[in-house]
Amino acid sequence: MIEKFDIKGPVLIASKVFKDDRGLFFESFNLKQFEDIVGEKINFVQDNLSVSKLNVLRGLHFQKPPHSQGKLVRVLKGEVIDIAVDIRKGSPTYGQHVSVLLSEENGKMFWVPPGFAHGFSALTNDVVFSYKCTDYYNSESEDSILWCDDELNIDWKVEFPILSNKDKIAQSFNTFKTPFK
Repeated sequence: MIEKFDIKGPVLIASKVFKDDRGLFFESFNLKQFEDIVGEKINFVQDNLSVSKLNVLRGLHFQKPPHSQGKLVRVLKGEVIDIAVDIRKGSPTYGQHVSVLLSEENGKMFWVPPGFAHGFSALTNDVVFSYKCTDYYNSESEDSILWCDDELNIDWKVEFPILSNKDKIAQSFNTFKTPFK
């Protein structure tokens, strides 16, 4: 199952799961199928994994060109609200966001292409979150937008988020100058 959105780019992908009395099996990633879904060649170069406590909020992060990253994300344990904000200057959906529920139960993957700020909030304890990235981490290209910006109006589904210092002081959306075309 594939779900596309009014905002062009992000895609939610559900794998076919085979269950029986022994447990379950599913193909967790197939490059050819993924490229057919997104309509372009993709080269993943780095896999990341994070573990988060209940109410941890990470985001809204991105890397500026020339080190921008596409991310294919999935929850291996627990449940999150995952957010992708369109920060492409010429996009008719600039500043709008997609919000999806990712969990170990639904097993869905979410494609967040370059040109989107990304973040998630942990709705359960000990969330294990997996990222496949299309470029390597580059600290000089790292940037973020304030997660609670009124202009973005994102419902993170957490009342008292636990934040990093970086996320507490990120720039507001109305002062943000996008490097994406």
